[in-house]
Amino acid sequence: MSSLSASCTSPLAKKLCHLFVKCSREACDLLRAEYHTDSRPWASWGDYDRRQIQRQAVGGVRFPFSARHTNAKRAYAEAYSLRKAGMAQALAHAGLPLEGAHHRGADDAWNIAALVAQLVSEGHWPQDPT
Repeated sequence: MSSLSASCTSPLAKKLCHLFVKCSREACDLLRAEYHTDSRPWASWGDYDRRQIQRQAVGGVRFPFSARHTNAKRAYAEAYSLRKAGMAQALAHAGLPLEGAHHRGADDAWNIAALVAQLVSEGHWPQDPT
């Protein structure tokens, strides 16, 4: 039994779980069909997001991304010999502004893309995602 189905015990919770799985399936299907995310490399800031998306791929929902993942947080820290590299600290280190609100998904994606673009332009982006 998945952790999702184990938490769906009341009638309302069952309806919400069904809706979540349906929306997740539709979103993941769209990502694969429109953006070919299952055949392209991708990145996240740390492994939290990768693990979270994998955990949410439940109820028969296929994981929407390829196995070629790069931990951009690790790549940044290694490129600049930093011990820790939170996104806000990395932006400050790079001389880039923190756009929008920290920890808001779309804003974080924008900021992480700016950091990845800098890593690529400076030749620090790993060639072979793992």
